[in-house]
Amino acid sequence: MTLTTEDFDYNLPEELIAQTPILDRDHSRMLVLDHKTGEYEDKHFYDILDYMNPGDALVMNNSRVLPARLYGVKEDTHAHLEVLLLNNIEGDKWEVLMKPAKKAPVGTKVSFGDGKLEAEVLEELEHGGKIIEFHYEGIFLEIIESLGEMPLPPYIKEKLDDPDRYQTVYAKENGSAAAPTAGLHWTEDLLKKVEEKGIKLVYLTLHVGLGTFRPVSESDINKHVMHSEFYRLDEDAAKTLNEVKTNGGKIIATGTTSIRTLETIGTKYNGEIKADSGWTDIFINPGYEWKVVDEFITNFHLPKSTLVMLVAAFTGRENILNAYQHAIDEKYRFFSFGDAMFVK
Repeated sequence: MTLTTEDFDYNLPEELIAQTPILDRDHSRMLVLDHKTGEYEDKHFYDILDYMNPGDALVMNNSRVLPARLYGVKEDTHAHLEVLLLNNIEGDKWEVLMKPAKKAPVGTKVSFGDGKLEAEVLEELEHGGKIIEFHYEGIFLEIIESLGEMPLPPYIKEKLDDPDRYQTVYAKENGSAAAPTAGLHWTEDLLKKVEEKGIKLVYLTLHVGLGTFRPVSESDINKHVMHSEFYRLDEDAAKTLNEVKTNGGKIIATGTTSIRTLETIGTKYNGEIKADSGWTDIFINPGYEWKVVDEFITNFHLPKSTLVMLVAAFTGRENILNAYQHAIDEKYRFFSFGDAMFVK
């Protein structure tokens, strides 16, 4: 049976879309779903320790969100432009989204922060993005930190008082256009307790692009093409994960970005975990054969999104939609600043 995008739709009341983070990261609610039986129970995120055993591995994406939204003016007409950084291609060349895109053809020169940063549009891309090259004096990341704004998803209308709340506590590697939000629930104290219980903490990097959130426009989900994102898993992480697998421990992924990195590597190396880096456009949907991940933490995702399809590939479509309906009935908070799910 061919699944369509409509098969992953559900009705979400707008008031359940979380607009702000809760006060204590690990006090968010957590719906625990058994992917085999479809049974679920209501918990809090700090209960996660009860579902992890000594010898397991907890995998987290340490990518850090750049303040990637820049406001500039065209050097010739002084018309205002908004630029969103997506991927660093090489050197000072970036793939970006620009608004209004029609006002920025190839050759357009843009100035940011009274000339602290300048850019030229080099190329237009098929999906509506552009490639631009920056010119500046000094350190690029420091300039971006001073001029840029945190690019919150469009469904969040409230202003974020503390930009660090849209970063995980272990964010380290600069490069994401959006946060790996399942990791927002972790606190340093809770991670310490995880480690004290004998669970290995493993970090990888996947720089989140906006393609993750792009709506599926095809009716037949198999025709959807994912946007590529850069990932990296180092030697120490691969060694730890292989030891955990060999000793019968579970690999527990924090978020769909960790899942996609691990499954990309598992697919590439026939189920083996090896140190690796590159670009992935893996699209995990029902029918996918899982290679690496045993359990995972995730948030509640948008209707008809590739992320709902990914979770459904593990749980089965009916199980996840039933669990989501329960979450709606119980008024869980949805999306980036929302509550968590633990899928076992």
